[in-house]
Amino acid sequence: MKLVRVLFRYFRFNLAAAMEYRVAFFTQVIGMFLNNTAFLFFWFFLFEKIGSAINGYGFNDILFLWSLTATGFGLADLLAGNSHNISRIIYSGELDVFILQPKPVLLNMLWSKMNISGLGDLLYGLALFFITQTLNPLTIFLFIFFSVIAMVIFVSVRVFYHSLTFFLGNSETFAQTVSEATIAFTLYPGTIFKGPVVWILHSLIPAALLAFLPLSLVRSFDPLLFLLVVAGDCIIVLVSVFTFSFGLRFYESGNKMGTRL
Repeated sequence: MKLVRVLFRYFRFNLAAAMEYRVAFFTQVIGMFLNNTAFLFFWFFLFEKIGSAINGYGFNDILFLWSLTATGFGLADLLAGNSHNISRIIYSGELDVFILQPKPVLLNMLWSKMNISGLGDLLYGLALFFITQTLNPLTIFLFIFFSVIAMVIFVSVRVFYHSLTFFLGNSETFAQTVSEATIAFTLYPGTIFKGPVVWILHSLIPAALLAFLPLSLVRSFDPLLFLLVVAGDCIIVLVSVFTFSFGLRFYESGNKMGTRL
């Protein structure tokens, strides 16, 4: 409960700071919402041209993938905005500030920043789901549950690949590339990928756990598959947390002076 209160205070403070510049705040939110909407026209015209499903995926399935990914991504940017900056924080010595504070280093660092454009993704994902999908208690529960899971997985992927900076030097570009690839793969029909790519999408770039398998569960709920997906998600989280925690042993202070109010 103490950590929940810390998260709430971080969120309230970051939101208040963002609202100080209201024009920029609403511009980012509305701009991200419109940016996401524009991509749907591509899929709409593609399905109109084809006139049928793509390897078993219909237009409504694509809308679900987009809504789930946007919601999870938006939550990740709102609640763990610093997940984009972990490499820079490590190699610039800014991690000192978080190490010295009496809170879990990783969570404290992740929660300390908000990317306000994530609110546009979140609102877009929620609106898209509730407008376009068939609603029933199970579907709504699975969507909310896997949206939260998607947030955790997005953050975990960033944590894992950025934590390589502890061992290999600045891995910022590589981590950003993998993070963007994870988002990109979740927005396409999972059945179009074949061969070794499928294994990558279940592990190094966990697009299957993020979107494809949750969609399968929404189509036809299978308790065993549900448990397997949750177990796979837990493994990814544990690996990322372990990598960061182990990497802290190799962290060298930059002796950088800094304050946080």
